[in-house]
Amino acid sequence: MNFDFFDFLDLCGNALNLFNGGSSDPIHYDLPDKKKRKYVFEKISAVLYLISAVLFFFVFRNPPVSGNYIQSVAIASVLGFAVSVVIFFVLYLLGKYYFKSVFQWLLFSLSVATLCVSVFLWIYFKSGIF
Repeated sequence: MNFDFFDFLDLCGNALNLFNGGSSDPIHYDLPDKKKRKYVFEKISAVLYLISAVLFFFVFRNPPVSGNYIQSVAIASVLGFAVSVVIFFVLYLLGKYYFKSVFQWLLFSLSVATLCVSVFLWIYFKSGIF
């Protein structure tokens, strides 16, 4: 008895049709309709910029006099940017870091980085932890 490759393919096709319910129509799943959200990233970025502006106002309103003022601002800025990079990486792993345009990407990324820097500066100058 000779082995016929086409008989084997026919047998596999019949087995797949058995699991498919015998219908040759493609399966269409009804996905829930997503609401079209306009300007979501722009709104989030505006709120983040507003919060960071308030924090920058409180930080630079009465800055403490210290010998290493530039160094402390630089260290807090580097820490803020490092935390924002970690946030971006986590968002990328979760699949939430995608944008329709370069403008949205830049606006959101810079607003998160500005917020992180302002939070670190506020913590540094108000509490003296570092």
